[in-house]
Amino acid sequence: MNRNSKQRVTRAGWLLWNLPAVAVCCSGCHTLGYYAQAVKGQYQIVAHREPIDKLIADPRTPAPLREQLELVERLRAFAGKDLKLPVDGHYLKFTDLHRPYVVWNVQAAPRFSVQPKAWWYPVVGSLDYRGYFSERPARDCARRMEARGFDVCVDGVDAYSTLGWFNDPVLSTFVNRPEPELAEVLFHELGHQRVFAPGDTDFNEAYATTVGQEGARRWLRSEGNTNLYAEYMASLGRNDQFVHLILNARQRLEAVYGDTQDENGNVKAARKLPAPPGQLLLEKQRVFDELRRDYARLKSGWGGYSGYDGWFGEELNNARLNTIANYYDYLPAFQQLLRLNGGNMEKFYGAVERLSAMPEEKRHLRLRELARGNSRPP
Repeated sequence: MNRNSKQRVTRAGWLLWNLPAVAVCCSGCHTLGYYAQAVKGQYQIVAHREPIDKLIADPRTPAPLREQLELVERLRAFAGKDLKLPVDGHYLKFTDLHRPYVVWNVQAAPRFSVQPKAWWYPVVGSLDYRGYFSERPARDCARRMEARGFDVCVDGVDAYSTLGWFNDPVLSTFVNRPEPELAEVLFHELGHQRVFAPGDTDFNEAYATTVGQEGARRWLRSEGNTNLYAEYMASLGRNDQFVHLILNARQRLEAVYGDTQDENGNVKAARKLPAPPGQLLLEKQRVFDELRRDYARLKSGWGGYSGYDGWFGEELNNARLNTIANYYDYLPAFQQLLRLNGGNMEKFYGAVERLSAMPEEKRHLRLRELARGNSRPP
């Protein structure tokens, strides 16, 4: 899967420590089965960790893996010293999962709304996705949601953060990424260790995406690799164009469905559909047809680059658009916040921490002000 369409699940490890609370708070065979697979999946990752320094010293370690692990060590040092991220004991070990993804992520939205379905979890609150450590139960969950009339998207995920419950290892699912992408992944996930707002997916992911992208830019500049830096900046430019395309289509669908916003700025489904279902289906399809045409025009200016073809090769629906919105709706706000703090990472984290402590309504209002270019820091 192309880097620009990868999604990241960032909260799963806490389940192992909170299983007693989960058992008390939750009921139903699907719910208990879900937490059981999460505990098993996290345990397997922890149980099979190997120290990176020993793997590097072991002559039996394949050379490509050794080189990537050596790069991880350098990225860790940069994250702690230059990005002021809490590396602690993270990414000192490696786990080979022998599968393409660490989890499969399920997202859902109503047939005629882009309001994401939320699931509630102890400790971290309400989140817009459901993560599974194997593909089949994720597909089973998706089928159940489809039977209830939801648009559904299932994506493979190759990295996540346990928010300090464990020392996160490097995983085989992402270790072989190219240098800029590996840097962005590690910095993104370490960003979650620094600041996390329970129950606010869009806030957390846009903040961590800002950290990952800014960190990768600074890393590449520090290495003096001008060609790699130029390639990465070009990829970010294409990504911005892609995101703009998707978010515009999502806004058009909001108008079609009559979606509104609550006091926190979150999309809410209309209480009454603005038109008969048959008409809404036609208008919905028209928006997706226009999106595909817009992508074809955009792609024609990329000199043969086709990295988003896989994303468009999947079914387009409300839930799939939301997978992009989670990461990028508030990205301009956090980029502005970084600028307002002069690019100083410590000051930036402090400002983000103050935002995370606000009530959600006030927090999202401030983010929307920042995205509009309001120069008053929080």
